Amino acid sequence: MVAIKVPVADPVHKATIIPRGRALGMVMQLPEGDRYSMSYKWMISRLAIMMGGRVAEELTFGKDNITSGASSDIEQATKLARAMVTQWGFSDELGQVSYGENQQEVFLGHSVSQSKNVSESTAQKIDSEVRRLIDEAYIEATRILKENHDGFVAVAEGLLEYETLSGDEIKSILKGEKPSRDLGDDTPPSRGSAVPSMGPKKDAPSGKPSDSKEGDGFEPQPN
Repeated sequence: MVAIKVPVADPVHKATIIPRGRALGMVMQLPEGDRYSMSYKWMISRLAIMMGGRVAEELTFGKDNITSGASSDIEQATKLARAMVTQWGFSDELGQVSYGENQQEVFLGHSVSQSKNVSESTAQKIDSEVRRLIDEAYIEATRILKENHDGFVAVAEGLLEYETLSGDEIKSILKGEKPSRDLGDDTPPSRGSAVPSMGPKKDAPSGKPSDSKEGDGFEPQPN
């Protein structure tokens, strides 16, 4: 929901609640073309998307019942926000300066020296700016999910029913429509057989197909 509503984001390709590795679910977004750089608006939107899972938990279950499920999103959001502040000059407080906090010289796989080229006060400003970006993203994700609560619940219920939804199916659900795969009955789709067909049986003397309908498998052979 957040990925659909932020100003700039890659299209949602799929959402699933089927666990994969350490992830209990995921939302997959695919870019429409090659990306060689990222805009500030895209990064801010990305931060809000990463906060969406934690906000959804809090709104649904309450702050006392949130889990560690958003740990990976929080880690990635922190890395992005820190890069925005220290590498790409997206902080008015710190200016257009690149800050390499820990520069290490490595010899034969061992750290032999370590230098810190930022002052303590600058390091505190960096931490403050990273916190500000993430807090703003959290507020934006909260606003989106509260303003689109009905759609948020509808998508959650759709995931509970189907487990995996494509981007088009999510759009259909948000319009109040059933996914196209729903045929209106409980008949499961036919998957066919994984066993290859043996082909028509042949009469032993002539080698021609037999008209018999009985015994679709192997027939007993005389000893």
